[in-house]
Amino acid sequence: MFLLIAASIVASGRTFACTPMRVWDGDGPVWCEEGPRVRISGIAAREMDGTCNANQPCPDATAIAARDALVNLLGGPLGTVPTGHIVVTGGTMRCISTGAAGGSRTGAWCTLPSGADLSCAMVATGTVLKWDRYWGNHQCR
Repeated sequence: MFLLIAASIVASGRTFACTPMRVWDGDGPVWCEEGPRVRISGIAAREMDGTCNANQPCPDATAIAARDALVNLLGGPLGTVPTGHIVVTGGTMRCISTGAAGGSRTGAWCTLPSGADLSCAMVATGTVLKWDRYWGNHQCR
């Protein structure tokens, strides 16, 4: 049952819970205990090999700096797994799906347990950039 849930995409417009378990890089995926893998909406980070895709904004910050900023926002690191993912433990976020985000990832706008918008909080770290194509009319409070 878990594998079926883990591979599913949350339909666009649906609200869902995400309790972070693992993080890959600064814009996701964030692996949720509930099953989804979240690609954080509206932002762009460097790939873990340090490159940027030609069709997206390219921040000055390193991939490691962006990943670590996200890990810290999600409660801090607990260790790593053999795949290189950082294990985290944090409170449950409330997310709104923007639909499929490539592979088995769900794009989503998420709110941290503190009430802060995750995409806005990541932009404020200076390690990622807004990706206008996907940011749209999203507002930071």
